[in-house]
Amino acid sequence: MIKNVVFDYGKVLLDWNPHYMFDPYFEDQSKSDYLINNILTADWYNEGDIGTPMKDLVEKWSAKYPEWKDALEYYVDEFPKTIKGEIPGMYELISDLKKNGYGVYGLSNWSLETFSRVKNKFPVFGLLDGMVVSGAVHLLKPSKEIYIYLLNEYGLRGEETVFTDDMPRNVEGANAAGLHGILFKDSAQLRAELREMNLKI
Repeated sequence: MIKNVVFDYGKVLLDWNPHYMFDPYFEDQSKSDYLINNILTADWYNEGDIGTPMKDLVEKWSAKYPEWKDALEYYVDEFPKTIKGEIPGMYELISDLKKNGYGVYGLSNWSLETFSRVKNKFPVFGLLDGMVVSGAVHLLKPSKEIYIYLLNEYGLRGEETVFTDDMPRNVEGANAAGLHGILFKDSAQLRAELREMNLKI
């Protein structure tokens, strides 16, 4: 029986996209695309998400890509501009889960520095019974360890817990750790899949 649902943040709870920041910054789609596709890669995010101070990360990346130094500093200084708002329907879905007695939690790869600047801006986070942010615990999805950390931190059982994420590898990581992974597309799809698992929402 499923008793808990765990949510990723970016592109699951929040409409996050660096294009929201850089398209108006550059006023040049090609520059924005190049930065996002070639500089702000998984290596950049992983370093920040596991706890590297953003100042140190910008300094390191600026040494590699000096022509992008101003843009990297802008990313850190104006990070909230990467988020347009909450994903439609997710506040309502989580509210319905809580009303029906399910535990609701968050698990995200995110720099603690940048997350702390947006956490209180979005009501959906106030619904969660608990959360784990990679930058605080120095573990990253899809490693098994971060899912186990979440379970242990809140006294959850993997077989009673669903985890949803927009990235297939993170869903696979959850499955490997004993949770039930669901690949997120939108709130309607997630609600339908949870109902198929006999959750009352």
